[in-house]
Amino acid sequence: MSFDSYKNIAEVLQEYRITSCTEKFIIETHIPIRESFREDLDFSLKALTWEESESAICEAIIFPSLKEIYRSHCEYFTLWSHKQLNFDEKLSGTPDYIIAQKSPLGKEIFSQPFLVAVEAKKDDFIKGWGQCLAEIVAIQKINQIPTQNIFGIVTNGQFWQFGKLRENIFTKEVTSYTLSDLEQLFAAIHYIFLQCRRELELIHQKSPEFG
Repeated sequence: MSFDSYKNIAEVLQEYRITSCTEKFIIETHIPIRESFREDLDFSLKALTWEESESAICEAIIFPSLKEIYRSHCEYFTLWSHKQLNFDEKLSGTPDYIIAQKSPLGKEIFSQPFLVAVEAKKDDFIKGWGQCLAEIVAIQKINQIPTQNIFGIVTNGQFWQFGKLRENIFTKEVTSYTLSDLEQLFAAIHYIFLQCRRELELIHQKSPEFG
């Protein structure tokens, strides 16, 4: 069984005894958007047939958007694309994207993850969230810090949804963000990255040798 075997959130909630709620937890935090990125994104949306290809959505929209925000946080994290993640037979697979702590040994070393992003294939957000929450649970068990916030994103490129897991409480952000409002979307993603940095700082405060 792998992450994409979960068809919806309910399956994950029941199997791992997680309680779900919906709240407004994102505080949009402005980040400047480079004009060169805007131009490249606009070109992709107008010139490429990305809507007909799941790979094209990842390559033309999702990964470039995450990478653009990641530029401001690369001192702290590594952005992984399709990196294998394994906890046990039920919690294993290859998330689309992972944000993990940057290892002092080099970018080749996979260290503690804080965020996963999942493409909602065929616009199926129900299955996308089942897969994403399973990946978040795997990270929580791998990190072995139940009080840590682990974040998840599910997107089809146009619509972006956010959630987080802390202990046995999964919170889904009530607001869905859209690519058509790029400033608001990037402010939301930036906020999530900042929260990942906060979690990293808390770990270092408790264990200065961490890393």
